[in-house]
Amino acid sequence: MKKLFRFLAVFLLIGGILGVAGVLALTFYYRRHFPVNTWINGVYCTGKSIEQINEELINAHEASVIVIVDADSVSWEVNMQDADIRPDYTEALKAYLAQNASGNWMNNLHAPVSSELTAEKYSVDEGKLRECLAALPFAAEEAGREEGVRVLWSEEGYVLQDGNEHRLNLETVCAYTKDCLQKGQTTIELLTGGCYEDLQDSPADKAQRNLWQKIAEFNERSGRIIYDMGAEKISFTPDMAVRFLATDQDSLPSLNEQGEVTVKEELVRAWVEELALKYDTCNTEREFAATRGDMVTVKYVTYGTRLDVESETAYLFNALQTDTGTGVHVPAYLQEGYTRGLDDIGGTYIEIDMTEQKMYYYADRELMLETDIVTGNTGRRMGTPQGINFVYGKERNRTLRGPGYASFVKYWMPVKGNIGIHDASWRSKFGGQIYKTNGSHGCINTPSDIMAELYEMAEVGTPVIMFY
Repeated sequence: MKKLFRFLAVFLLIGGILGVAGVLALTFYYRRHFPVNTWINGVYCTGKSIEQINEELINAHEASVIVIVDADSVSWEVNMQDADIRPDYTEALKAYLAQNASGNWMNNLHAPVSSELTAEKYSVDEGKLRECLAALPFAAEEAGREEGVRVLWSEEGYVLQDGNEHRLNLETVCAYTKDCLQKGQTTIELLTGGCYEDLQDSPADKAQRNLWQKIAEFNERSGRIIYDMGAEKISFTPDMAVRFLATDQDSLPSLNEQGEVTVKEELVRAWVEELALKYDTCNTEREFAATRGDMVTVKYVTYGTRLDVESETAYLFNALQTDTGTGVHVPAYLQEGYTRGLDDIGGTYIEIDMTEQKMYYYADRELMLETDIVTGNTGRRMGTPQGINFVYGKERNRTLRGPGYASFVKYWMPVKGNIGIHDASWRSKFGGQIYKTNGSHGCINTPSDIMAELYEMAEVGTPVIMFY
């Protein structure tokens, strides 16, 4: 029995020694190899070294992209596979193994342990990366930019084409992208990396910059000029203003001996004459929407608008060269209408329809008064003349005199010579066909009560549109 107990004791001792030795051996083994039941990013890692698992994780890595952010904050994607950008999990695997090695491997005996690791840096093929970056649209556009500085004409006026400022350096982009990838960064901010630079100006470039500065100063000054044409306002945009400048053989603004752009007076006059052609209405004809429903053609007779071309040329020539006179400007007129603008009749006027023998008064396009009237006797060739005229006076209690007559009126509003609108107390009827046989000497006879209203409402200067 003693021998049996001695044998069992020796057996257990040897077994214990072997067990401890085995545990120590496995603990030592798992210092360099991953523990049992270990899964990382879906890869089975038990018993494998860092180098082996890193290669398997690289192979299992799904194709992804890096993001390049340009100076305009626009993001562009580069496929990692196209640029041969490979993730490197070495440092992350070392950290994982250091935490889970030695005795901790026994924790994995009960159940599999799955973990997710992120690559802390990337390796890259510089040649392929450069090709991918150069193919990006913004980089390709940059490659096509001309160097140098030039003033050019465009639809918006003169512009500066600056080929020296803010140039993308592709070599710097490649180096900065590689540096970011080695730090595990996959979003590359090019401005942060100093990937843009300015090229040195040549003497010719400096001359073009100086010319552009003078143009910009002129545009800023002329841009403060606003022509107030009444219903319309004309602002001097750069494409308008530069049409007044003297130019050289290259159609660029020329500089005088003082180094300033120069304004040509004949070009200013030409623009003012164009303005007058557009807004002047004196002695022209226009279409007028009659209250009766049709369009009539009426000629401007005593009423109308006419710009003072000489005064406006002098003003604008001076304003374009200096700050004097800039701001909102109401042009000078040789004759100014009651309303200013392309439509110088506007919405307040007196309409006299001699065919219908009707008179209307509109204020701000609202019909305020309507009445029957009697106009000039057409049977005796005294018909009231057609045309666009205006109320050029107002008078109370006047005696109108002419060959063979003297008529007292309470309200008198002359519109053309001795022809005017007035009350006619001697008449009991108005409208119809009276004017053809028993009309006036040319004036517009109006019922007394209506005339009293019109006299109070209509101002001197009010347009009067007279037609058949």
